[in-house]
Amino acid sequence: MTTMSKERATHMHVPGYFETYEQDIDGWTVSMERTLTDLDLAPFYRGGEGDQCQAHHVGYVIKGKLGIRGADGTEEVYSAGDAFVIEPGHTPVQYAGGQYVAFTPTAELQAQSAVIMPNMVRYAQEHGIELPAELRPS
Repeated sequence: MTTMSKERATHMHVPGYFETYEQDIDGWTVSMERTLTDLDLAPFYRGGEGDQCQAHHVGYVIKGKLGIRGADGTEEVYSAGDAFVIEPGHTPVQYAGGQYVAFTPTAELQAQSAVIMPNMVRYAQEHGIELPAELRPS
C-alpha cells in the first residue's frame, strides 16, 4: 500500500499565494493545498479546451473554502468538512486560508499543467510575483 506524506511529496510554494504538496500514487496525484490569498484562477486556464480545467477531482476541504466556477458562470463553494467531486469544464477560485486534499488522475493533471504553467509564469511576470526557481522558465 502506498501512502503520501509531505516529507516525500513534491513541494511547491509561491509566497503569499499558495503552497502545495503533490505525489503520484498509482496513477492518481494526491495534492495537499493551502491557499494564501483570494484569487480567481481562470487566467491560468486560457488556451486550454474551453479555457477551463478539463480534469476530474475528488477531494475534501479541511479548512476554509474552495470555489469552482462552471462553464455557465455559476460558482459552487465548498467549505470545511465538505467532500467534493468536480467534473471537467470548470475553473477554480481560491480563498485565503483554504486547505484541502484533492485526488486527480495524473495524466489529466499533467495535461492541465501544460496549459497552467506558462499562464502562471506570465501572470507572475505581469503582477511582479517572484516565483520559486523550480517554477521559473529555463
